[in-house]
Amino acid sequence: MTRIRKIIVGSVIVLITIGLASWGPIMSNVEKPDYVVTLSKNNIEIREYKPMITASVRVSGERKEAIRKGFRLVADYIFGNNAISTKIAMTAPVEQRESQKIAMTAPVQQQLDGQSWEISFVMPKEYSINTLPTPKNSEVTLAEIASKQFVVIKFSGRNTDSNIEQYTTRLEKFAFDNSLQTTGSPKYAFYNPPWTLPFLRRNEVMLELTPQLD
Repeated sequence: MTRIRKIIVGSVIVLITIGLASWGPIMSNVEKPDYVVTLSKNNIEIREYKPMITASVRVSGERKEAIRKGFRLVADYIFGNNAISTKIAMTAPVEQRESQKIAMTAPVQQQLDGQSWEISFVMPKEYSINTLPTPKNSEVTLAEIASKQFVVIKFSGRNTDSNIEQYTTRLEKFAFDNSLQTTGSPKYAFYNPPWTLPFLRRNEVMLELTPQLD
């Protein structure tokens, strides 16, 4: 290979690498759930989340395979496998439009619920439970989620089982050391598409805080 050809090939590789590095954050620059940070310490936050609507499915099996399958099912709903029925007037017929595309949001959330995993997306704020299109797939369910508090740890890198276990342990220790009462199993949140370079990824482990009685 000539020197000029090596330079050209090297330049192309650099451009592709830069493109992939920037494409991940660009694709992740989508609507995210609203929350207020009430405490921040290093990479750990306590957040007050506003009410939201989620589209979710329940999938059994190993965590990695479950999130792949669950993502496909919910993404299928978001990208058009849905129907809208609008009643125009009392005496008019019901009109139906199919395949409404819903804007993608971040993160995709994963939580172990008994023997299965719940995979969910938060729906865009422009929708109410009554204006979201009905899923054609009965496995996809829509739900209104009340305001909740979470203690959350953020980390970059790959969302491997070992990384998740490591940061879950750190978060549980923080909750214990600070006398925070939690409920339910940990929830995992992943913000980036899989081609995002590991050091640019945003991952989170979340523990729901037990509501305090007034």
